[in-house]
Amino acid sequence: MYRLFRNRAALVGLVVIAVAALVAIFAPVLAPYGPLEQHGKDGLMEPIWTKFFGSKYTDPAYLLGSDELGRDILSRLMYSSRVSLIIGFVPVSIVLAIGLTVGMLAGYVGGVLDDFLMRVTDVVYAFPDLLFVIIIVATLRGTGLGDAYDGLLVIFVGIAVVNWVGVARLVRGQVLSVKNREFVEAARAVGAGPGRIMRKHIFPNILAPVIVTVAFAIPGAMLTESVLSFLGIGIRPPTPTWGVMINEGFIVFSTSPWPVLLPSLCISIVLLAFTFVGDGLRDALDPRSKM
Repeated sequence: MYRLFRNRAALVGLVVIAVAALVAIFAPVLAPYGPLEQHGKDGLMEPIWTKFFGSKYTDPAYLLGSDELGRDILSRLMYSSRVSLIIGFVPVSIVLAIGLTVGMLAGYVGGVLDDFLMRVTDVVYAFPDLLFVIIIVATLRGTGLGDAYDGLLVIFVGIAVVNWVGVARLVRGQVLSVKNREFVEAARAVGAGPGRIMRKHIFPNILAPVIVTVAFAIPGAMLTESVLSFLGIGIRPPTPTWGVMINEGFIVFSTSPWPVLLPSLCISIVLLAFTFVGDGLRDALDPRSKM
């Protein structure tokens, strides 16, 4: 961890993620308005800083302006961070559980089971990620699963189905490189069963690259949700997400760009933060960098 904190970019990323998490948790306290609260007469108010450039369409009540329905953009950005972080962590947790299970079984057991599981991963891996997610979400749209939680649950499923294969292939490769080492053979010699060997001896030794992969998978999941919501097949309004805000603001982008630019900026900052942390973890956990 010390090596991670010495990486300035990773440290900045951790601070940004921590701030985003705090904003998401305390959004009901910090946000000046509710995310769905409309003030029709105040539609498309400009951000307060545009006042310094001669704009007359500002109001101190809307620090970052308002959208076409008079909803406060700052409040919606705060509430949207909740969904974006949930999308980042929940599907990736599912991906991690499936990928670890499949990869460890394939790598340790080998044989027919390994061949079967790897053929399944090859089939899933052959599809373009985003296209596969779009197909899954569009197919399930209108069903009970597709409508649950305004489409949030089906996005969990889509991201998990597409992304577990990368973790599984990584874990399998790591298990193959570890399972015949001396400490594993010693555990077998004293009578340890396969489950205990995988859990106590193999898993701790393959954890470092898995952690790095997860750190990069989280921003990928968040970006996927934003793209789906922008295309109109992700989270359904009125649930606020950054992707939904971009989708709704695109209609007035030519005259009022801030309803699109501000959520886009939030997405970019958070994605960069996770990327910096992922790079920092990779450097900190890479044994070659310690030589």
